[in-house]
Amino acid sequence: MKTEKLAVNGGPKAVNFPLKSRFHFGAEEKAAADALFDESIRTGNAFGYNGPEEEAFGKEFAQFLGGGFADGVNSGTNAVFVALRALELPPFSEVVVGPVTDPGGIMPIVMLNCIPVTADAAPGSFNTGAAQIEEVITPETRAIVVPHIGGEPADMREIMKVADKHSLAVVEDCAQSHAATIDGQFVGTFGTYGAFSLMFGKHFCTGGQGGAVFSKTEELYWRERRAADRGKPFGLNNVHGNVIPALNCNLDELGAAIGRAQLKKLPEIVGARRRFAAMLKERGMDRLHAVSIPEVIPGAQHSYWWWRLRFHPEKSSASKADYCAALAAEGLIINPDYSFAVPTSLDWYREHANKHPWNNPCYKGDRSRSFQLPNVHQSMDTHFILFILESWGGKEADAIMEAFRKVDSAYAV
Repeated sequence: MKTEKLAVNGGPKAVNFPLKSRFHFGAEEKAAADALFDESIRTGNAFGYNGPEEEAFGKEFAQFLGGGFADGVNSGTNAVFVALRALELPPFSEVVVGPVTDPGGIMPIVMLNCIPVTADAAPGSFNTGAAQIEEVITPETRAIVVPHIGGEPADMREIMKVADKHSLAVVEDCAQSHAATIDGQFVGTFGTYGAFSLMFGKHFCTGGQGGAVFSKTEELYWRERRAADRGKPFGLNNVHGNVIPALNCNLDELGAAIGRAQLKKLPEIVGARRRFAAMLKERGMDRLHAVSIPEVIPGAQHSYWWWRLRFHPEKSSASKADYCAALAAEGLIINPDYSFAVPTSLDWYREHANKHPWNNPCYKGDRSRSFQLPNVHQSMDTHFILFILESWGGKEADAIMEAFRKVDSAYAV
């Protein structure tokens, strides 16, 4: 019944109390930082990088992921950069990348003098799919970057079949999907490398900025270490000086110490977000008229960096923008439009045919190639984002569902 006046029209808000912050840092992170400063003061030596905290962080993160090797770096963007640099791709190679990603997930391709080639999303998703990747592979393709967007795993089992068929390296961009799994296996462990952003807003972090690169073999690990620290000859014998040109992308000891404390909290952070999503489902999120919950791929577990929801315009008298504005007025944290994360629409990418590296005569591919991406544009038109936090519980779930019911009822057709 359309009886309640919406907040957007001057009515009372459904969420009539301040939503809790994350309380992401606590005594554990403070103690880790204090211990590092105490040791520095005691010895008179400043802490740096490539020290015992980073060594321990890499081992603990790799163990968390099921075994292998990990190296801390100073941002998620540089995690992707280091992973691609470690592959030592020939200049002007094509690198396939998913259609939705932070600019930091695609710009490293260009910075390494390679050509980003955008694959469409799988139907009804923000993530790319195996079929969409295979459609854009050419003789110039050498690698694939697969972003897992918003906590939802891309279909890595099928993507790896395509990669193996074409002998392509795979970098998983796990910036938004810490601890998401497919059949119990963590994202970031399927491809050649897993790249993680550990900035302050992610599931777990190393402070304001940070990142990590994961690999399954020692050989790949030493390659990533060299790529992360100006080509220093880690893991090599009988060499003289740095062996490849690369940047200084090191994580420092303070970030590693914070990251170690945060890593211990990661299972509960993700678990609490999953429980909160389940609370919303129990309260009727899956029974709304104009909104539905998209399915994840079979066997996948979402880690809920945020929650992508489907809007059905044929079932609402409001547009998606107006429906989301009404939800926001009720007190929800909503992003109605994620299209800014489609890099092909951004200024830096436009007219790329006239820019380096596309315009270099050494590039043998089609520099004017365009990408229509109908699936991702359809997904952007019909989906919006609900933010949820691990600090929320039953009170927040009740209020959020009241907001959804109120708005859904008001605009039902």
